[in-house]
Amino acid sequence: MKYDVAIIGAGPGGIFSAYELMIKKPDLKVAVFEAGYPLEKRKCPIDGDKVKSCIGCHTCAIMNGFGGAGAFSDGKYNITNDFGGTLYEYIGKDEAIKLMKYVDDINMSHGGEGTKMYSTAGSEFKKICMQNKLTLLDASVRHLGTDINYVVLENIYAELKDYADFYFHTPVETIEALDKGFKVTYKDGEIECDKCIVSVGRSGSKWMEEVCKSLNISTLSNRVDIGVRVELPAVIFSHLTDSLYESKIVYRTEKYEDAVRTFCMNPHGIVVNENTNGIVTVNGHSFEDPEKKTDNTNFALLVSKHFSEPFKDSNGYGESIARLSNMLGGGVIVQRFGDMERGRRSNRKRIEEGTVRPTLEATPGDLSLVLPKRILDGIVEMIHALDKIAPGTANEDTLLYGVEVKFYNMQVKLDENLETEYKGLYIIGDGSGVTHSLSHASASGVYVARKILENM
Repeated sequence: MKYDVAIIGAGPGGIFSAYELMIKKPDLKVAVFEAGYPLEKRKCPIDGDKVKSCIGCHTCAIMNGFGGAGAFSDGKYNITNDFGGTLYEYIGKDEAIKLMKYVDDINMSHGGEGTKMYSTAGSEFKKICMQNKLTLLDASVRHLGTDINYVVLENIYAELKDYADFYFHTPVETIEALDKGFKVTYKDGEIECDKCIVSVGRSGSKWMEEVCKSLNISTLSNRVDIGVRVELPAVIFSHLTDSLYESKIVYRTEKYEDAVRTFCMNPHGIVVNENTNGIVTVNGHSFEDPEKKTDNTNFALLVSKHFSEPFKDSNGYGESIARLSNMLGGGVIVQRFGDMERGRRSNRKRIEEGTVRPTLEATPGDLSLVLPKRILDGIVEMIHALDKIAPGTANEDTLLYGVEVKFYNMQVKLDENLETEYKGLYIIGDGSGVTHSLSHASASGVYVARKILENM
């Protein structure tokens, strides 16, 4: 088979590349390869009744499939250059924001209309944070919710399925550069293409590393974010979430001067498992539907770790910590903040007697046996700092789930077109190490599609 464009990965980057190509040049022959399943077949077996924890599916339905890892996220599109990636360093700040707004327009026209856009601009909380040694980052935030996000993806796929050839449950094995174009090999065959867009997300980090090695594409070591997911009564953060929804707050610890930040805030949401390359970590979701809302809010507290010579494997470091958690807890560990400060393991009785009802079935345990002291000290400091702007954060019954790890692909050497040294081979989305969010990944997909069309 011969295609004009092959897209590897049907996450946000791949989807918006295909969509832009369809809108601008519908006669192109496009193939999309995805290791996971179509959206309607993405079903996690955890039901809270018969299956209460991760069973290690061969392909994680939460992480892989049409929509990528963002399909069952709470659908937050942060329109900002302050966080979410460094796309602006390649394409310029104005262009990056313009593309993120364009993505928002597409989402609104495919089922997202009526959802709210939040903004930190002119927020009174910026001053309050500064007065307490915290920094509130600037952003406009479109919150779709897990349910509306699913609808948007359904509607986009309904248009794309008759345009592109989708190869679901088809992991790509290798990419080979030809004299003209590329050969993409998978288990049951191979195709050739003139242009190739790689958008494999964070779950494809190891595969991306192998591709770069085989093609001698230069890479740089990236960071890994390690921490916990905090769950507490929604009312404690309601004054922030009602106005801002997603508040990205950064704190520099007094002890080590490390930056600790909030991430992925889910008002009235639930805590969930994720399976990345066989490692079970924790994340959070929230919904627009009032009937699906809970009494809790959850968010991550993360510490970034960068490594220099001689150690370069930041993802390997994060994986080792996550594996230790899985070994001790059989998956995710949960601990009361009061128990952590006392230096004792949580047990089921103390959690059941607490004021916070867990939304995830996790193993009560001791996170100090898993997380390095420096990271744990930073998290404890951050919780007390947040307690000053959201009193009750440091309550004894606040729950901490661990570990949460955000794996970032090593940064692939790309030019201003997000193109490798092989002309026609583009690396986009979180798989490139350039973007770290739904909005940035989607914008990179649109950008590359337009570059391909310019060169045709």
